[in-house]
Amino acid sequence: MGNPKAFLTVPRKEAGYRPVHDRIHDFGEVEQTLNTRDRQEQASRCMDCGVPFCHWACPLGNKDPEWNDALYRGEWETAYKLLTKTNPFPEFTGRICPALCEKACVLYHTTGEAVTNRENEAAIIERAFLEDYVTIAQPQRNGKRVAVIGSGPAGLAAANALNLMGYTVTVFEKNEAAGGLLRYGIPNFKLNKAIIDRRISLLEQEGIEFKYNQDVTDLATLASDFDAVVISTGTPTARDLKAPGRELKGVHFALEMLSQQNRVLAGMEFSKDERVTAKGKDVLVIGGGDTGSDCIGTAHRQGCKSVTQIEIMPKPVEGPEDPQNPWPNGPRTLKTTSSHEEGCTRRWNINTLEFLGKDGKLTGVKVQEIDWKPNPEGGRPIMVEKGKPEIIKAELVLLAMGFLKPEHPQYPENVFVCGDAANGASLVVRAIASGLDTANKVDAFLQKK
Repeated sequence: MGNPKAFLTVPRKEAGYRPVHDRIHDFGEVEQTLNTRDRQEQASRCMDCGVPFCHWACPLGNKDPEWNDALYRGEWETAYKLLTKTNPFPEFTGRICPALCEKACVLYHTTGEAVTNRENEAAIIERAFLEDYVTIAQPQRNGKRVAVIGSGPAGLAAANALNLMGYTVTVFEKNEAAGGLLRYGIPNFKLNKAIIDRRISLLEQEGIEFKYNQDVTDLATLASDFDAVVISTGTPTARDLKAPGRELKGVHFALEMLSQQNRVLAGMEFSKDERVTAKGKDVLVIGGGDTGSDCIGTAHRQGCKSVTQIEIMPKPVEGPEDPQNPWPNGPRTLKTTSSHEEGCTRRWNINTLEFLGKDGKLTGVKVQEIDWKPNPEGGRPIMVEKGKPEIIKAELVLLAMGFLKPEHPQYPENVFVCGDAANGASLVVRAIASGLDTANKVDAFLQKK
């Protein structure tokens, strides 16, 4: 612990975002970076707690105090080696992780200002690529072959771990490029796709084979051709809203817009009828989570007239702590993203009743303000109407209400399921952790064989 009093004298300093008037005109990453001196000073705030809750809170078990101390001392390569002992892809989590470690930080609970762990790890991995600390591994092959279906964060983590163990790994991806949710769900202004390409290139150089446009339907044959198969296909089915008027032109799932926009930025072309765009439209986003936020930022960059986000649940509490959900649970507090800062009407306790239209095209949405009352029998609270129905004008509705957990049949004993495909929609960092855990299970199974 290089500076034991830094947490008393150094305030939390975030890199912040590019100015709104600048960033809404492009899809470049919105987050900025600190200079080297400030970044190392932020790392010095880590107290190396006797019981470091950040270890426990991180699904990957990242050892934040160790690499924060190395970063503070300017030992960037050591920090990189410590970080990547537990996290294979810090360039992803350093950009898009909600930083569960920071919500567990002792400084967060005492001052409301956690150590900037997420930004620190992003800085470490980018310095590692810049200074060529990242080397190409040459694993010694053990003669066994593993197939991975799906190249999202869980699949990539499993493939990477198995490859480094010596297995010959082939990744089958139904889309035209690797990344899964990272590439087709997260906007470029949060994660530049060149970051994914850089990692995929590294994995290929280390021996992993990627096969694209491969929608695997014959799992039995694949399981007989390979020693083991890992299914990491995510949660492909979005939660729908079966309200009257759902068929109107202008009502779309969030990922229809987000994935298409990312493909447009990659050079793919779509006809006017195929294009899902917010240009010149009043936009309504239904769903108050991160996907809904991504829709808001994308709508602004496409040139929307206005954007409103509604959520059926109550407004979260403001402030660092949540009295209704105290530590060690994660605080369910109000989150204001960079996209929200760009301009958005946000409303809670709003239920959608009907999609309204004219000549087959969406013109508005009838909604109802509601309230939640305790259920006398326990369990989920009871929804009750409040006030009169109203109409929100909208030519584009984006449904961002989450995804359905997939159901799986009984598979052969050499088939394993990981990530969101196994656990339901969750965080990228949890998907990576699941991929690593599944790789160890595959290895244990094949070692017995």
